[in-house]
Amino acid sequence: MSKATAAQNAKKPFIGLRPLPPETEFRNLNVLIATWFGAGRIRPASGTMGSLAAIPFGIAIQYIAGIPGLILATILLMWVGTIAADYYGRKSGQTDDQAIVVDEVVGMWIAGIPAGINPVLWAIAFVLFRLFDITKPWPASYFDNHERATALYVMLDDVVAGIFAFFGVASLAIITLV
Repeated sequence: MSKATAAQNAKKPFIGLRPLPPETEFRNLNVLIATWFGAGRIRPASGTMGSLAAIPFGIAIQYIAGIPGLILATILLMWVGTIAADYYGRKSGQTDDQAIVVDEVVGMWIAGIPAGINPVLWAIAFVLFRLFDITKPWPASYFDNHERATALYVMLDDVVAGIFAFFGVASLAIITLV
């Protein structure tokens, strides 16, 4: 690491907000979606913050529209989120910028489908999703480490983690009959 890089890293606060990429504004719809209304800008642990920020939306969608509503919202956010993540990645110069957390939101919503509006099952979905998102079991690791990674690949590794967590939450929901 060069002295200039070390000096730049030393200036970055450990706790705070990540700066926006050049030529972007927080009110830009792509920035709002990619960072999930700013949750991704929080450091440290932006992925955890994005996952936590997904929960109230997921519960509200399930409360209003049930499982079909959350499935539809997840598919829609996957599409819109890929566009927003691509925009943010191009502006920041990093395809998988740490501030991009819309992928965590999609993964959490997938994990939360069998949770309904049960806060305990949503907490379990959160723990399982973060476990699978951090460890990246195959095929999530394939999408995460692909040499030609695109915004779609950024989204897909969290979709896989969400699917793994979905099965864990669904199994617990069935076993406990919640």
